[in-house]
Amino acid sequence: MPLLEQIQKDLVTAMRAKDEARLSTVRMIKTALKKHEVDAMKPLDEATELQILNMLVKQRRESADMFRKGGREELAAKEESELKMIETYMPAAPSDEEVDAAIAAAVAETGAASAKDMGRVMKAANAILAGKRVDGKVLSDRVRAKLG
Repeated sequence: MPLLEQIQKDLVTAMRAKDEARLSTVRMIKTALKKHEVDAMKPLDEATELQILNMLVKQRRESADMFRKGGREELAAKEESELKMIETYMPAAPSDEEVDAAIAAAVAETGAASAKDMGRVMKAANAILAGKRVDGKVLSDRVRAKLG
């Protein structure tokens, strides 16, 4: 089922259940997807949907960190609950072994020898892990550790 259809069904379900937290999060996701669809003037494909969801997840993580630094724990908790709801629409995250295998394959493919080659390795690893939910910061840290 396409993501927008699933979100529309969840929107109706949240309205009927009077679940305000879920309703606002689902509306936010739908708005982001529809905005991108209208701006691009073409239907969304899976890769674009995943990219938009990743952007929303990153925004929520950064907001939660900023709220914590500012001493606003209740707002940080709200952002994290939205983050968990957004993640339910994303594919499963790859295991540590899958990430390590992708990094090793990317290093072999690019012939990387030092940290200067990190950009090429990141690009190749992201291509290998395409379609899976990968946190860029975690991947970056692991590539940096591998290249030393």
